[in-house]
Amino acid sequence: MTHIPVLGRSSQPELLVLHSIRIQGMADDDAVAARFGLDHADARELLLDDEAYGWVRQAAFGSTAGWSLTDRGRAEDDRLLALELAESGAHAVVEEAHEVFGPLNARLLQACTDWQLLPAEDDRLAPNKHTDADWDARVLDELGALGVELTPLVASLAAVLARFDGYDTRFARALEQARAGQTEWVAGTGIGSCHAVWMELHEDLLSTLGIPRGA
Repeated sequence: MTHIPVLGRSSQPELLVLHSIRIQGMADDDAVAARFGLDHADARELLLDDEAYGWVRQAAFGSTAGWSLTDRGRAEDDRLLALELAESGAHAVVEEAHEVFGPLNARLLQACTDWQLLPAEDDRLAPNKHTDADWDARVLDELGALGVELTPLVASLAAVLARFDGYDTRFARALEQARAGQTEWVAGTGIGSCHAVWMELHEDLLSTLGIPRGA
């Protein structure tokens, strides 16, 4: 029997558009709409409204271009998140998930470091060229173990705030790609790699609770 997750409160599109940009860092129209399954035309209209309010701006970084939040936009996202959290009564659940996430996050960062570096006797920062199958297998096994622990954590969050749904399945899909030999799906940028999905969840937890990054 297929398990159907129990989803909690649905966020308003106005929040989802701003928050999509926040957790992705920078996103074009397609990425903004796709992140939370919004209608493309509706998302585009909200983006133009947000631009008029001074909450978002067009940005470019190297060959990547898209929308980014302004300071005013981040403040507006903070306001909407705080209002939603208070109205949903989800604070205790999100706070508990954040506490569980902390040790898992340390393991994830170590796994990604081990994926990128393979210390040698004469160079502890030697890049991992993925020629040691046993080393890579241990890293992938650790990511798999983290994925198992991620599932109940995401389920608890999604049961109170629906926008948290899917982090675990996205992480699992990225890991599947990595296990198939596409090494960039562990910690690559510009794709939904294990690391990218994990960092989105981290930012989602911090911003939802109003915790400054690095606090």
